[in-house]
Amino acid sequence: MQAVAAYFATAIIFGILDAIWLRTMLLKVYRPEIGALLMDGWRPTPALIFYALYMLGIQIFAVAPALAAGKWQVAAQWGAMFGFFCYMTYDLTNHATMRVWSTKVTLLDIAWGTLATGFAAGAATWLVLTLLPRPA
Repeated sequence: MQAVAAYFATAIIFGILDAIWLRTMLLKVYRPEIGALLMDGWRPTPALIFYALYMLGIQIFAVAPALAAGKWQVAAQWGAMFGFFCYMTYDLTNHATMRVWSTKVTLLDIAWGTLATGFAAGAATWLVLTLLPRPA
């Protein structure tokens, strides 16, 4: 029960954070820096597949160990590391291979992925440990 609740809590928290980030930063950073690469809209299917699988990764590498330890801080720490490595892989690969990809986008995106993933993992784990404690 905890694992299912943690998955959905993480998805809701991360989804809200990422929606705010993307709506805020699209016109301020992404359009000016890499606008030539961006579509006017978005493709929901690959986006939803990404979010579903990214949430699964957060569960495997951050939330599950934290639930086993009974400490939300473990999820925040490992979630931040997971976010750092995932976003770093994406951004540095793009920076290395695309004509139009800025250092500013790379650094901001890696920082965002680190913070958002760590926060979502930690907050979701805290909620689950608080609202659905394991029987002693």
